[in-house]
Amino acid sequence: MPRRFCRCPAWIWTLAVAFSVMILGGCAALAPVEESHRIARGVSRPFSLEGRFSLRYEEKSYSGRLSWRHAGAKNTVLLASPFGQGIAEIATDEYGARLTASDGRVYSAPDTETLTRNVLGYPLPLEPLTDWVQARGTSSGGADLDTRGRPLRLRHEDWRIDYGYDSDDPQAPPTTIFAERAGGVELRLRIDEWNDGVAGDSAP
Repeated sequence: MPRRFCRCPAWIWTLAVAFSVMILGGCAALAPVEESHRIARGVSRPFSLEGRFSLRYEEKSYSGRLSWRHAGAKNTVLLASPFGQGIAEIATDEYGARLTASDGRVYSAPDTETLTRNVLGYPLPLEPLTDWVQARGTSSGGADLDTRGRPLRLRHEDWRIDYGYDSDDPQAPPTTIFAERAGGVELRLRIDEWNDGVAGDSAP
């Protein structure tokens, strides 16, 4: 028996084609937005920032100001008291970390967390903090996102990190970071000034 095909009016086919184009076009338009979030948060980039920190470690509290220049594996961090008095300068590269104290003495260690714990008495986790201030990094338990696709909370190894933002820009970096690690380490960072890129030469 020969198959019978429905002869629909031409206007129905026209509407069907137009509807399909709208659906496919809408999906294609959404993809770059989601991709832009992934790329912006997934790639580390040079930056400089000014901020304030407070840290609780072994039932003791520490606070101060920091000025940070980051470019690749190189970082320069100036630590100061809450009143602006210089405490130390930390420089890192692919060979390790070095700290120059206010008295001119120079100390070195494989990483900043070990270095600051031994010299200053508290661990400053600069390596993971490089990712955290850009709201990026691997989340072992999945990240909670806000309505603009930005991380609000994530877990990185044995750390839990919470974020706050002052801007509605989906690509804006966080302005407040609270990181807590099992064992009694709590770090709060308030970013007062953020700049993409590093002025002048790369950090030494």
